[in-house]
Amino acid sequence: MREQILSQLNNPGQLEKLYRANKALFKQEFSGIYPQLSGNVLAEFWNERLNYESDAISWGSRSELLFVALAAILAGILAKLPAFFHISEEFFYPRNISFLVFPFLTAYFAWKNKLPVTILAFIGGIIAVCLVYINILPNDTSSDTLLLACIHLPLLLWVILGVSFAGDELGNYTKRLDFLRFNGDLAVMSAMLVLAGILMTGITIGLFELIGFQIEQFYFEYIVAFGLPAVPLVATSLTQTNPQLVNKVSPVIAKLFSPLVLVMLVIYLGAILFSGKDPYNDREFLLLFNVLLIGVMALIFFSVAESSAKSTAASSVWVLLLLSVVTIVVNGIALSAISFRISEWGITPNRVAVLGANVLILIHLLLVTVMLFKAATKKAALGEVGRSIVLYIPVYFIWTIVVVFLFPLLFGFR
Repeated sequence: MREQILSQLNNPGQLEKLYRANKALFKQEFSGIYPQLSGNVLAEFWNERLNYESDAISWGSRSELLFVALAAILAGILAKLPAFFHISEEFFYPRNISFLVFPFLTAYFAWKNKLPVTILAFIGGIIAVCLVYINILPNDTSSDTLLLACIHLPLLLWVILGVSFAGDELGNYTKRLDFLRFNGDLAVMSAMLVLAGILMTGITIGLFELIGFQIEQFYFEYIVAFGLPAVPLVATSLTQTNPQLVNKVSPVIAKLFSPLVLVMLVIYLGAILFSGKDPYNDREFLLLFNVLLIGVMALIFFSVAESSAKSTAASSVWVLLLLSVVTIVVNGIALSAISFRISEWGITPNRVAVLGANVLILIHLLLVTVMLFKAATKKAALGEVGRSIVLYIPVYFIWTIVVVFLFPLLFGFR
């Protein structure tokens, strides 16, 4: 997009087409190159246009509205398949819940980016293979490898979504960083839609109760069942057509929660010493410990993605650096705990999966921490930190493939 803007800078018609094709990307790329275009009348016009704060909300083109509506309806129908065909919910949802979201978001960006047929075939083929594979695994609810495959499959589909998002710029690390930023914006917008939906649900049910109608069962079985899969689609469409809705909220969340989480982690690590609990002998506590680790790491990456898009105060970089260091300590505790459990009670699919994930996360955190230190000491730009984050993502993708496809075979589906 950046090269296209520069090449068409004196062609107003082509610039308008580029803008309408992808407003969020156009604004981001133009903002990056605007400082070097000072004096250009057309560039000055676009700068004013793109930074004009409007209260109006764009719902996108008619074709985009139709696409989102049809995709949302189809996602809702898929969510209701167990009810329509008497399929066991215990069988269907753990294996297929990620297919209610990621393929539709992937299709949205494939349509927006006008991906070539070869890439569409590649993406569609991988999704189809995953769909067939996860549903033909033996139906053993006690199988650890089945549970691991169901847990890791969303991460695999998330990476495929990233491929669709990047389009023909997959090799561009800034585009991958944009994808991380999009995930943060999507989470913020989805949370707002869910809160609005909860409020509407309470009001609707309450109003019908006042006139003697009990609509709870119908409402949750059909309205909520179709509404929940639609949330990510609607949120994605809103963030792409109205980047101004969240481009101020997300940075505030990142800057507000980073220091708070840092303080919480330090206090939490100290409290563990007096709690009597430890991840070495308490399996559930180790699980929660790893969930905490992943959540904090996601916050660090989201904060870096948001900060790299604009100038950031040195204090914010130091907060991220300290948060990374403390997170490495948390990871070290989790890694030593799972190593202890393997040495004491032997190898199981769950322990190997957790061990592998913790090793990969530790390496990634060390790389990011080194780059954050360089950024904090002015030896590297903050954008280099983002580069160290996104270039490591394929490693997680490979590990996910191993867990989803090879673990069931290596451990005999147990």
